[in-house]
Amino acid sequence: MFDALAFATYMGVMSVTPGPNNLMLATSGVNHGFRRTLPHMLGISAGCALQLVLTVAGWAWLTRGLEQWRLPLAFAGCAYLMWLSWQLWRSAAPGAREAGRPLGFVGAVLFQWVNPKAWLMTVNAALVFAPGDGAGTLAMALLAAAVNLPCIAVWALFGDRLRTALQDARWLRLFNAAMALLLALTALWLLADAAG
Repeated sequence: MFDALAFATYMGVMSVTPGPNNLMLATSGVNHGFRRTLPHMLGISAGCALQLVLTVAGWAWLTRGLEQWRLPLAFAGCAYLMWLSWQLWRSAAPGAREAGRPLGFVGAVLFQWVNPKAWLMTVNAALVFAPGDGAGTLAMALLAAAVNLPCIAVWALFGDRLRTALQDARWLRLFNAAMALLLALTALWLLADAAG
């Protein structure tokens, strides 16, 4: 069995620290509110749990085949993050926010497969905490989702609370531009790390 307390601590730190998911959740909270961001949050937690199960279960195959895919996956993930940052940069003014749609459950689940930070989190968890049996892996994934959800909810709630402060179109554009810049810098940092 894996060390549940150590794993929960690891998941908490990895989940609450800034990264693509959390920047997108804060932006969605600002632009769509907390309630409309819930499917996005649930999709992130479910996607991370699924990714963790598959990573732990397929670790032997991954250690043989992942190295050749590491850089192409990093490029694909970072290219997607750059596209997302461009979309944030071009985000609409406050009156048009409700017309847009936040990322949904399935989109958030699928995003984990191109999110470099999610890969880092799950691969490290598989290396350090892998329980070695199916029941332990399932327990690990459920604990990961249970820890992840409240940690990422902080970011969506932060965005939701900023929403009233960002009713002025200039402040909203500035916020979206700052989030876009942070997301682009995150993508470049992750790409440099993967290439190095």
